[in-house]
This record gives sequence, structure tokens and C-alpha cells, in this order.
Amino acid sequence: MNMEPFDFEEELKKLPAKPGVYLMHDDKDTIIYVGKAISLRNRVRSYFRKSTKKTPKIEKMVSLIARFEYIVTDSELEALVLENNLIKEHSPKYNTMLKDDKTYPYIKVTMGEAYPRVLFSRQMKKDKSRYFGPYTSATAVKDTIDLINKLYRLRTCNKSLPSTDKNSRPCLNYHIKQCSAPCRGEESREEYRQRVSQALDFLNGNYAPLLKELEDKMTRAAEALEFEEAAKIRELYFGVKSVAQKQKITNSDGENKDFIGLARNERDVIIQVFFVREGKLIGREHFYMKQAVTESDGEILESFVKQFYAGTPFIPKEIYLKEVLEEASLLEAWLKEKSGGTVRLVVPLKGQKEKLLELATENAKTILQKDSEKIKREEMRTLGAVKELEHLLGLANLNRMEAFDISNISGFANVGSMVVYEKGKPKRSDYRKFRIKSVSGPDDYACMKEVLTRRFLHGLEEREQEDFGKFTVFPDLLLMDGGKGQVNIALGVLEELNIHIPVCGMVKDDNHRTRGLYYKGVEMPIDTRSEGFHLITRIQDEAHRFAIEYHRSLRTKAQVHSVLDEIPGVGPARRRTLMRNFASIDELKASSVTDIAEKTGFPLSVAEKIHGFFREG
Repeated sequence: MNMEPFDFEEELKKLPAKPGVYLMHDDKDTIIYVGKAISLRNRVRSYFRKSTKKTPKIEKMVSLIARFEYIVTDSELEALVLENNLIKEHSPKYNTMLKDDKTYPYIKVTMGEAYPRVLFSRQMKKDKSRYFGPYTSATAVKDTIDLINKLYRLRTCNKSLPSTDKNSRPCLNYHIKQCSAPCRGEESREEYRQRVSQALDFLNGNYAPLLKELEDKMTRAAEALEFEEAAKIRELYFGVKSVAQKQKITNSDGENKDFIGLARNERDVIIQVFFVREGKLIGREHFYMKQAVTESDGEILESFVKQFYAGTPFIPKEIYLKEVLEEASLLEAWLKEKSGGTVRLVVPLKGQKEKLLELATENAKTILQKDSEKIKREEMRTLGAVKELEHLLGLANLNRMEAFDISNISGFANVGSMVVYEKGKPKRSDYRKFRIKSVSGPDDYACMKEVLTRRFLHGLEEREQEDFGKFTVFPDLLLMDGGKGQVNIALGVLEELNIHIPVCGMVKDDNHRTRGLYYKGVEMPIDTRSEGFHLITRIQDEAHRFAIEYHRSLRTKAQVHSVLDEIPGVGPARRRTLMRNFASIDELKASSVTDIAEKTGFPLSVAEKIHGFFREG
């Protein structure tokens, strides 16, 4: 990519004394830092003044700056929002970053529907639905939803109700008494809504009446010697009790609050958040902060608040912290704009809130202590392994590695896989699949040549057009699933495209296990007990797994579609319904006419045709 030399003195003079966001680029044009400022002129110039005292991290960052750019905004609040978005998009190396990118589950009650449903949701939208959460366990949320649907017999289908189809057939849930079948008018809207109201009471934590009712039903069933019914009720009873016990009361004011504790040592920073909803402690979660050890506690907490609450749809009314933040007023204004209600950043000095914040801090310390050894082991598996490979191959600054594999069975549906590892860890968002276009038979070398050519041609085109896409970033090392032959194919493609990247082959023994590396025309032995060897094996296995998985999906689709297409009366819509409701062709073959009709909602005549098709052949 061609760029004119950047004239720092001239560009610094042009900086406006207005609020905005600035982006620092290195010599590869990678964004390494994003910041905001009330005055771009004063803030950006300060980085390049020798008289300005800087932390070691900032000194290092400044030494790498090849150019900067900026975006002017109307206010500091707009700058904060833009800064957050750009940090999330680019993950700059020198910004203090949340290592975790989690979305929390909610329970959603679709009150805008005539016959509401209780659903699992990862988003909290401004609609007519009621939301409960966020919760920290997706499994617990799904279990709770299942329990509510069993208790109150609410519908789980996505039919548009009330239905105008008088001949609508109820689904299996109706027959096993887990749905009241509003789709066929078995009960009035008012009766259904009454049970929804009971479900809302349950979600609000009012468990006592339900537990008493279930206990009475269980006793009556046992006295009537209806032991099977009593066992079902007992299962529901203990399900409700389990949910109730997980909700620990922390205060009686019923407010929504977050308590943010912080712990640190010379190399790591842990943030612990306690989530209090409707006065109950519903869960806790911890987070690792990158590039944070040189920051003050206040700076770390500011970064955390901005990044965490930019990514979660629910913002509580009060956020408790151990110290006053420098940008507290600005953050409160931003949080208010985002949530639609007043949000306070509070430093508790005494009482129950101060104790709960201290508890969050103690939890963070415990996690830091417990995880320090685990973190060290993980670093040995990843960064330590990468360092071993650097030393073995004589390379420096090895960060990104790409590995490729080909999969086919007798030449059927040739596919290629590309897996990416950065800093010794898989970067799954950069994985790519290739369906081979130019090779029809089982020729792995020709297939590999096509895959590599397409991968790097795409990258060159993106660089030429300055369109940063999925192939723009090139690897520091190319790993081939094979020895000399595969390496030579890769070197030939790179030479043809005038690209200079080291290529290393992963040589296997007769049992298909990696025995060494082929690099620069020489097979190099590698210690099979070393972390470097284990990393190479993981990469090789991952490339193979990804290719096989893609190939299997293509084969399965081809088989399923070819069979279903032949059934009379089954078009694209009905084919999709069959694929959605039956895990495999074998399951469909083994199903009765009634099973097919109930699972799909097809008329009996269609179900009989499907059933008969498999019996004829």
C-alpha cells in the first residue's frame, strides 16, 4: 500500500481546538491507539512534546506512531461514544481493553403479542416485551424458561395468533399437556393472560404461593395413590425451589445496581462485577483487563465502565465503585443518554453497599490469586510455544500463523480450510472455507494451489483498493499440512504473486502424527514434549477438523436434499420444515404417519405420502 511520507510538524499545526477522537497508526497502518479529547490540538500535541511526562507504555506507543488522523465532534459526549465504537471495532494494542466480549442472556416475555411467549434473548430491545435479567448463566435461563412453560402451559410456537385457520392442528406439547393450545381456541385470551400474569409473578421472585400450591397438589396426588402424577409435581416443586434458592436477597429497596470490584498485581488486573436486580444478587462475573498494569485504578475503572456498558443492553440505576472517577459527570451523561434514565456512579462509604463492594473486591482478589498459575500455564501453551517456534525456525516477531488443509472423498466436493492462530491462540473469526472450483478429482496439490492463490489474490486486491477485508492481513508464517510437496506448492504460489512469507511444513509419520517440521529444504526434528510441538499439533488438528467439518456439511446437505426432493408433494417450504423437525433421514424413515403430521403440521394426506415414499423404496 503506497502512502506519502507523513509530515508531523505540518499536521500538528492543523489540529483544531475542538472536541473529537484521534487515531494513532503504526508503519503498517494498523491503528494502535484511539483516544478522545476536549481539545484535539492540546491533547494530540502533548504526545509529541518532550517536556510532557509519559508512562513507559505511552513512550513505547509514541515511538511506533507513523501517522495520526482525527475526527471532530460537536461535544465531548459525542467523542466518548465515537471513541468507544472505534476501540471496539479496531481493538488497538495500546488501549486498555476488556479481554472478554460477553453478551448476557435475558428472559423475554412478549407482552406485545395477544398470546405472549417466554423466550431466551441476548438483546434487550425497546419494544412491548418485559425483560428479566441479565443473568450470567445461559443454561440457568433456559432451565427457568422450560420450568415456566411446564408450570403455566404457555405456548412455545411462533404462530401468529389469534389464528384464522379453524382447522389448525395442535402440536405435540398440547398432547403431553404442556400447552393449552391457544392456536385452536381451547381457552380465551383472558384466561391465557392470567397464566402469563402468574408467570410474571414467578419471574419477579414471588415463589411462596406457587410452592404451597405444588406442595398441596403433590400431597393430594399421593393420597389418591396417583404416584406418577405426584412424581411429576415433585419434579416441578424442586425445580421452583432450586430457582428460588439461587436468588439471594441483598437489600429490600428493589433497585437495580452493579458493584464493581478491582484487584491487581504487577502483571494482571481483574474486575469483578456483582449484578443486583430487583434487590436480589442474581450473579457475578469477572473480567481481565489488557494493557492495564501501568494505569491507575481510576483509569482502569473508567475504561471498564465505558467498554462494558457500551456492550450490554441493560444499565442499572446505580453503579458502585471504590473511587471517584475523573470523568464521572461525562460518563453519567453518556449512561443516561444510553439507558433513557438517570444513572449514578457512587462511591459508598459505609453500610451494606460498602460491604457488598468490598465483597466484590475480595472476590476479584481471590480470582487473581487462583488464576495466576493458570494464566502462567496458558502463557506457556501459547506465547511460550510461539517463542519456541521462533527460536527453532530463526524467526522474530512471530504473531499470526495460518494453516491450510484439503478434504475430499474420491474427489467428491473438494474443499479447503484456512485456520488462523494469533499469539498461539485460534482466531476463529478469521477462519475461512473454500469450495474448490478448478479441480474435479482427488488432487490435493492442485486443490492447495487454488486455495492459496485465491487467499492471497484476495488479500492483494484488498490492499490495492485500501479495502480492509477478511484477507487483508497476511501471516508471519504459513503452515502446510504436509512435507516437501505441500511446502513447494505454497512457495510457488507466493513467488508467482511476489509475496515473501516463511513457509513451514508439518511432516507426519506413518501413523499420521507430526514428527517434525520441513523448513528451508530441511526436515527439522522437534522435541515432542515441548510446548512448541503441542502447538503445531493443535494447529494441524484444527485445520484438519475444520476442513472435514465443512466437507461433511456439504455431503449431508447433498444427501438430504437429493432424497427429499424426490418425495411427491414436498417442495422447498415443506423440505425445510422436514429438515427443521427431523435430525436425520433415518429418523424421518422411522417415524409414523402421526409423528410426521404432529411434528410438521402437514395434512395427514401429505404425511402419508412421505411415509409411503420410504416404504416403497
